[in-house]
Amino acid sequence: MFMKTLLKGGTVVSGSGLNQADVLMDEGKIQAVEPGIQAEGAKVIDVTGKLLFPGFIDAHTHFDLHVAGTVTADNFETGTKAALSGGTTMIIDFATQYQGETLEKALENWHKKADGNASCDYGFHLAISDWNPSISKELEEIVENGVTSFKLYMTYDEMYLNDKKIYQVLKRLKEVGGIAGVHCENMGIIQALVEEEKAKGNLSISAHKKTRPAPVEAEAIGRLLKIAGLAEAPVIIVHLSSGEGYQEVKYARERGQEIYVETCPQYLLLDESVYELPGFESSKYVISPTIKKEKDSIRLWNALLKNHIQTLATDHCSFTTAQKAAGKEDFTKIPNGMPGVESRPVLLYSFGVLEHNLKLEQMCRLLSENPAKLYGVYPQKGAIAPGSDGDLVVWNPNVQWTMSVENQVANVDYCPFEGTDVKGKAELVFLKGRLAAKDGQVVLEKSGSYVPRKRRMELY
Repeated sequence: MFMKTLLKGGTVVSGSGLNQADVLMDEGKIQAVEPGIQAEGAKVIDVTGKLLFPGFIDAHTHFDLHVAGTVTADNFETGTKAALSGGTTMIIDFATQYQGETLEKALENWHKKADGNASCDYGFHLAISDWNPSISKELEEIVENGVTSFKLYMTYDEMYLNDKKIYQVLKRLKEVGGIAGVHCENMGIIQALVEEEKAKGNLSISAHKKTRPAPVEAEAIGRLLKIAGLAEAPVIIVHLSSGEGYQEVKYARERGQEIYVETCPQYLLLDESVYELPGFESSKYVISPTIKKEKDSIRLWNALLKNHIQTLATDHCSFTTAQKAAGKEDFTKIPNGMPGVESRPVLLYSFGVLEHNLKLEQMCRLLSENPAKLYGVYPQKGAIAPGSDGDLVVWNPNVQWTMSVENQVANVDYCPFEGTDVKGKAELVFLKGRLAAKDGQVVLEKSGSYVPRKRRMELY
């Protein structure tokens, strides 16, 4: 049941500016955005001194994913509650096509996991692992039916596509109007480096960073971008982690290529010292690509501030400490991934806006407007404008708090940023005009719905 709601006195943030305006929501949509709105029968909420953002969109999550002999700790029920608690009103998860499956079958599998369980809205990218003429033909219908983005992997045995197939997929996506995000790491070099470490008897976590250094990512990015150039296709580099990788993007953009870049908070805020922690503590940070050196973080921050990185996602792929313990005797058996879907907005506000002088408009673009445009849901999502969905975050810029597993919503028994002092909070979160989360607690569960998507829009 929808209630007419009027937010009065706040500052509306968009990718292009800040405006003092009231916001009226009814029937799940934003009805008006202007100063001095009077609305009979509306519930009036005073948001003076607060920032009003379009609901945040995390376009890189892995919920209920079977991987590394286990299943991620967060499914769509727990993962979307965590997302919503921090201000994220839509996620785009990766529906994985396993060998021998059609793309339609992969989508069906993910709908079974998500439908009826999600507390925020959701869409799917399709991760392609099996490429053949019938899949190529199927792509056109898949895009027409609202899945317009895809995932390709240059590593992982069960998901790997060779250069020939990547070229063919990119060329076909160009024809049908889709776009691919690509996990860029050189699988052969990783395998060789793993063999070297094991031959030395080094099975500890410290070997993880040694087997996936920055050149492993940079080489794959450079190769992908050469392939994409030949296919004359746009691409997205997902979870960029290194300065060397970013340099390859710069070269290709100078050649005139259309490239979009995503990074994640962990690559901006952590450095490779997390792989030298006592005991088995470092397992919490075993992710791929690896967390790199401080100089890489500095390079990524600079790119972010210059608008050379378009989106900030999380790659939320959570495992408990018990699940991570599968690799106590062999680092290659540690499930790769970490949580983050609820903490992305506060980390970007605290360390981006307050410490690195990122503008609020840039925060809005990175977390909301750009992913909405890139993934085909703008202006339904990603905007506070008449006709847009009533997805809205009332951000209190003055709240100070400390991140901890104690106040975390995700279904994980550790917080990667335990003890970190932050400022700002999603005080109220509205999903389709209804109050869905308050002060970090979800108050409206399982009201998320599937969102079919259109083709991407221009970001620049």
